[in-house]
Amino acid sequence: MKKLSKYMEDLGRHFESGGSLERWYPLYEAFDSFLFGSNTTTKTAPHVRDGIDLKRIMTTVLIALIPCTFMALWNTGYQANAALAALGLTAPEGWRGSIMMMVGCDPASLLSNLLHGALYFLPIYIVTMLVGSFWEGVFNIIRGHEFSEAFLVTGLLFTLTLPPTIPLWQVAVGISFGLVFAKEVFGGVGRNFMNPALASRAFIYFAYPAQITGDAIWTAVDGVTSATPLGAIAVADPSTGIASLGYSWTQLFIGNFPGSMGETSTLACLLGAIVLLATRVAPWRVIVSMLIGGLIASLFFMLQAEPANALYTIPPHYHLVLGSFAFGMVFMATDPVSAAHTRMGQWFYGGLIGFLCILIRVANPAYPEGVMLAILLGNVFAPLIDYFVLQANIKRRMLRHG
Repeated sequence: MKKLSKYMEDLGRHFESGGSLERWYPLYEAFDSFLFGSNTTTKTAPHVRDGIDLKRIMTTVLIALIPCTFMALWNTGYQANAALAALGLTAPEGWRGSIMMMVGCDPASLLSNLLHGALYFLPIYIVTMLVGSFWEGVFNIIRGHEFSEAFLVTGLLFTLTLPPTIPLWQVAVGISFGLVFAKEVFGGVGRNFMNPALASRAFIYFAYPAQITGDAIWTAVDGVTSATPLGAIAVADPSTGIASLGYSWTQLFIGNFPGSMGETSTLACLLGAIVLLATRVAPWRVIVSMLIGGLIASLFFMLQAEPANALYTIPPHYHLVLGSFAFGMVFMATDPVSAAHTRMGQWFYGGLIGFLCILIRVANPAYPEGVMLAILLGNVFAPLIDYFVLQANIKRRMLRHG
């Protein structure tokens, strides 16, 4: 390893300022940092905290995402294996079936579920990283910027928000839009005004709704339809109430139901939240205020005498384990770049997202999952919230000092 380090150090002289390969320094720096780490620490907002470097922050987020990634693999495989078992089939069609024949498609087998889930998760993740790295490389070379570990987080978050059946070319188009138009055109890392992973998913949702909505996309078996719990209750009779979900609160908390690959398990999100809060990477005020905002909105709708649809009847504690509320609250709303930065502003920012999430989810049964739009709207209002908080502090100090 010492010889490799010495070789990379000698090679680096050709990429430094004035060297023959100066233009390609971002590519060299990215490879060198991947192998040996980086000595660069953050000096400006939004990542300025202490002596910790950006790589450690992003590594912490990746560690926090491990439980959600594990559940993405297991639950994707479990839903597919359970569907195959119900149909009396022993393996799926195509190249995945050839691989699964070695271990079988038993929904009771941990290994079988993980492997089957990986056969859908990994292609999506690989396409995301390859296409995203291409765009990162293009803009970094043009600007002379170093590669940032932030894209590792963006790429994983984007993958976890997708259904297992999404076409890979749409994955490429989605991550391209999010990185180019929600991040790089504003200057790159630390300058984007909205979460790039959510912007990527929003683009796919509105550009190709047939591949990201409906009942046929959540289970990775051709011809099998399985509605998400929110989708099922959105079309149910209001008189049936919470019974139309077909899942207990415990099942919803654990996350073994159809949905986006990494967003179903509130338990996995809670484990990730513990890591982020313990390391102070995520602002706790955003998480708490989003939780409060969601509870207030859901309680308001539940108390309506004549519910317009079955979503009105969902108890507040059920809203917390349905859809991507927990995932968005822990990993998306807390993005240090696009979230509010002032302490008071974080309370308003999180509360606004939580309230809007339930408002969109309940009042519009055609779109029962409102977390994505709520967070993007919160990203748009975050600078304005911080502005008013700062102005209020300035006026208060002026009055205090005459």
